[in-house]
Amino acid sequence: MDKKELGYFGEKVTAYYLEKKGYKILRRNFCVKGGEIDIIAEKDGIIAFVEVKTRAPDPLVNGFEAVTAAKKRLIVKTSEAYSYRFPHDLQPRFDVVCVTVSDKKVVGFQYIENAFDASK
Repeated sequence: MDKKELGYFGEKVTAYYLEKKGYKILRRNFCVKGGEIDIIAEKDGIIAFVEVKTRAPDPLVNGFEAVTAAKKRLIVKTSEAYSYRFPHDLQPRFDVVCVTVSDKKVVGFQYIENAFDASK
């Protein structure tokens, strides 16, 4: 799998996981100039802006470390653009998931709800 296929696979696995937990997927790969959110999902009055990091086993930088302060700012900025474009009364939450894939199989899956907030 090349890097793009690996990323798409991780997003697909995460969307499936969220749907199984009762979330409604509102958007995938929402883009604005300067930013992208992998998955936007809604459940029980919460709108989750989800950053998916997909890695092969034993990466140099794990997925959670790859979500830097700069990346968090871009996600928050993009979530604001989404909320402006698609007004809602939902409580925002920023989640990060790390999917580990080997031989086209998921060998690790860590999901952190409320991984960061808009003030950071």
